[in-house]
Amino acid sequence: MLSAGLEALYRKYAPDVFRFALYLSGEPSDAEGITAETFVRVWTSNEPIHLATVRGYLFTIARNLFLQGRRRDARHVALGEHLEAPRATPYEETEQRAELAAVMARLDTLPEIDRAAVIMRAEHDLPYAEIARALGISLSAAKVKVCRARMVLGGIRTGASQ
Repeated sequence: MLSAGLEALYRKYAPDVFRFALYLSGEPSDAEGITAETFVRVWTSNEPIHLATVRGYLFTIARNLFLQGRRRDARHVALGEHLEAPRATPYEETEQRAELAAVMARLDTLPEIDRAAVIMRAEHDLPYAEIARALGISLSAAKVKVCRARMVLGGIRTGASQ
């Protein structure tokens, strides 16, 4: 059950956040998702909410969610119906499996915190600030951990201890 304060905040500002998200996205379903996710982020945030700036805070979250969605969507390209996905040759499949096995083995050698950081970034596309907050480390430490983990996974030696 939502706390009374968050419920009141939702009732007062959800229509504004929805309109703002609708103006950004142009799609009612996207605006609904952005609005819902905005209030989920507020609800799960450890940051205090300042009522004097709450509307701007909500709009900032909604805008960031919209921009994240655009970046994610920009990485996807629709295939035409007449296009088939190219099938790898048996040799390429074997090579890909071997490469995957090597990367997974290198992933297992990483300290747990480094492994968690790189998975949060690569697999879940979390911003570095969220990774830092989730792992209880500084923003710069999160960036360094992801960078070093990527170098290890790519087979590049860092020279620094892991």
